[in-house]
Amino acid sequence: MTDIAVPLKRVEWAWLRNPRFDLSFILGLPVLAFLTGFVILLQPRFFYPILIVDLWFLGYHHVIATYTRLCFDRKSFAEHWPLLVVLLPVVAAATIAVAYGFGLWTIVSVYFYWQWFHYTRQSWGISRTFRGKQRSALYEDGWLDQAIFYALPILGILHRSHQDPGLFIGMELRVVPVASIVEQAAAAVTIALLLFWLARRFQAVRQDRLALVHTIYMATHFAVFAVAYILITDVTIGWLVINMWHNAQYVLFVWMFNTRRFKDGIDPDAPFLSYISQPSRLWLYMTTCILITGVLYWAVLGTLDVLFFAGLSMTIVIYQIVNFHHYIVDSRIWKVRKKPIRRTLGLEE
Repeated sequence: MTDIAVPLKRVEWAWLRNPRFDLSFILGLPVLAFLTGFVILLQPRFFYPILIVDLWFLGYHHVIATYTRLCFDRKSFAEHWPLLVVLLPVVAAATIAVAYGFGLWTIVSVYFYWQWFHYTRQSWGISRTFRGKQRSALYEDGWLDQAIFYALPILGILHRSHQDPGLFIGMELRVVPVASIVEQAAAAVTIALLLFWLARRFQAVRQDRLALVHTIYMATHFAVFAVAYILITDVTIGWLVINMWHNAQYVLFVWMFNTRRFKDGIDPDAPFLSYISQPSRLWLYMTTCILITGVLYWAVLGTLDVLFFAGLSMTIVIYQIVNFHHYIVDSRIWKVRKKPIRRTLGLEE
């Protein structure tokens, strides 16, 4: 006990922003998501009210937050305009063609797997950010590093595929068939990798090279995927738990990024975004994004749903167009290895 306690006194707390923000981000958001799932499991009638709150105040908001990186200032739009002008129509045309050509279940099923990958990749990028704050610590590298990180999410999606729930958020879902032996093999590999990770963390403590903030984040990453994809048997409730965690992560991370980007005050090249992104104006930043959310999702999408009256709900199709476009855009604009991103986040080189 003494051998562990002494080195921990010398552990460097490499915060991304500050203790209050980082601990709320790392620990507070999973607790919020778990409490949500617990409440719904106890009182299923609360599912739809909580879902509405999640969508309007986190889900739609988190998609809109992407556009603060695309078109809220001239420099960003000049750099990323093809993602709006070219990519968005292509994604829209492809999604509509697939939905009307094969049925609504196709985009529901694509969403089921793509959102899992998107959530995992976002968590991977955030873990790289925390890791970049303390590069001298003891970490795993290469394929082993990725295997440890992805093992539990992969086991989770294999478990859901083997489970074959049939319905997802009340809509038809068709999954890739997964045999029981495949899931069991993945579980054995996952347990072995997680035990190895724990052993390496104890080794890091003994060497006085433990990245404590990164380690706490990794533990919550494992916990969220285990709860959402394995421990909760209902696929939709599990999805809502991880969706809330993912959405809240994104909203806070983008806000934090913008506050660092405009830490010197109002930028004449981005006066509006830099003004609402000052640290003391979090309420204004959130309110602005929520108002934009209301305009786009309630007014525009509601009108389109009326115009495209048909057996297939156009609203669902449009929601997925926005989601799919968001997934592709995020994979392009949030690469932590890019120097401008690293510079803004203050990561070690």
